[in-house]
Amino acid sequence: MNDHPAPAVPTVDIPSPRSPSRPLAVLLALPPSATSASLGRGLSRDLGAEGVEVAAVSEGIELLDAVRAGRADLLVLDMELPGPDPSVLLGAVQAESPPTPVITVVPRERAAAVLGLLRGDRDDFVIRPFVPDELAARIRLRLRAAAGLPAPTVLGHGGLALDVDAGQVFADGRRVALSPTEYALLVALAERAGEVVSHDELARRAWSEPVSANLVQVYISYLRRKIGPDRIRTVRGTGYQLEG
Repeated sequence: MNDHPAPAVPTVDIPSPRSPSRPLAVLLALPPSATSASLGRGLSRDLGAEGVEVAAVSEGIELLDAVRAGRADLLVLDMELPGPDPSVLLGAVQAESPPTPVITVVPRERAAAVLGLLRGDRDDFVIRPFVPDELAARIRLRLRAAAGLPAPTVLGHGGLALDVDAGQVFADGRRVALSPTEYALLVALAERAGEVVSHDELARRAWSEPVSANLVQVYISYLRRKIGPDRIRTVRGTGYQLEG
């Protein structure tokens, strides 16, 4: 993802405590950075299209104020948020708003320590680096679980299986290691298996910004080497299609 300077994450006014008349609200607590800004914009766009409102804060006190007011149905907490210890913030959220699911963003070297702080039946985590689609998928799953709805966890097509809970990919029963960009491309193709996905759509899903069709082609070639050359069909001048 490009880390060039970008505007701050747009802050959406989260509605008052949850009622049937307002959308679900997700609160992002992320360090101020261009990467956070890009992530916030992407989630606002993608989840907003599904009726979920997304807001962002960059300080612990703002996070606690929103949670105490009941203005978040799900919280994404970066464990490198500046200010008060994020572990303390996590405990405060769990104590003051037990129903609220929390998805933590964790550096790999701290993952083991943070896992012990999570409620297995409600909370979740993603390890940095991750792709926006992975976080969005986990948000959807936790919101569905909190609402008591069954959560689809696997995308499958023609011998491919994507475990969106664990961010794992299997080809003909063999686990395949993908880079974050390759994973994002495959998720975008698998969600519309059998359909043609345009270059622009793939670029948006994997990079969150415009990139050249040539760059998309390069990463599709990487993906083909890993999952099989015949699984992704090129539709010249249009995009790519995941085949069985």
